[in-house]
Amino acid sequence: MKVWFITGAAGGFGALWAEAALRRGDRVVATARRAERLAPLAEEFGDAVLALDLDVTDRRAVFGAVADAVGRFGRIDVVLNNAGYGQWGMVEELTEQDLREQMDTNFFGAVWVTQAVLPVLRDQRAGHIVQVTSEGGIRAFPGIGAYHASKWALEGLSESLAQEVGAFGIHVTCLEPGPYETGFGGAVRSSEELPAYVPVRAADPSSFRLGDPIATIPAVFALVDAPRPPRRLVLGESVAPIIDIYEERIRTWREWEDVSVRAFGEPPQ
Repeated sequence: MKVWFITGAAGGFGALWAEAALRRGDRVVATARRAERLAPLAEEFGDAVLALDLDVTDRRAVFGAVADAVGRFGRIDVVLNNAGYGQWGMVEELTEQDLREQMDTNFFGAVWVTQAVLPVLRDQRAGHIVQVTSEGGIRAFPGIGAYHASKWALEGLSESLAQEVGAFGIHVTCLEPGPYETGFGGAVRSSEELPAYVPVRAADPSSFRLGDPIATIPAVFALVDAPRPPRRLVLGESVAPIIDIYEERIRTWREWEDVSVRAFGEPPQ
């Protein structure tokens, strides 16, 4: 039996994975901005679930929620940093408030949860932090630069984190789902559009086939049950285009390697 701490558990992947964990006999601390949305989960699974109000941008509240979780279940085994939303808009269209609120939720919210659980996981000498960054954490599209910035930032922080906490028996994974039918469109905010970018939007060739979110459940269980989980796991059909992107980067680095090396300067004699 595992104890899960899941943010953004009122809908989408968070709700799906919380229910799946409970159905297999695990315990779940489910958090949402409005805990009343978690009432059906609490009614069905009773004492196996602890439903908490939590705004992940409130650092003090995050630490309080983690303390409540440990007080209820005694430990935390899996941390799913899932809370977040999408800010749509070309870079020039983004306001300072757009950017700050996007980073506050998607990046800083995950950081506060990570910092709050680390003392617990270190004392246990075990645990798994799963950062739900999406494929948007390793590839990018026009019109969602703020969202990408928040997810790429979390990926970079998590790379350092994994190296810092491995000696304590703590695993860190960036979980990178592609497009799924999760209702994510309801968690999107849009900046005011500038007429200059009408042609850019019209020329954007991006099109997506939406996956079945239920199909992710076995993959998530395989991840959290693995004795040596990967630092990154892509979910869905985005694997092939992501591999193409990285192969193109490798080709470019090799093409420009001579320029890169010469930029180091002559070694001292």
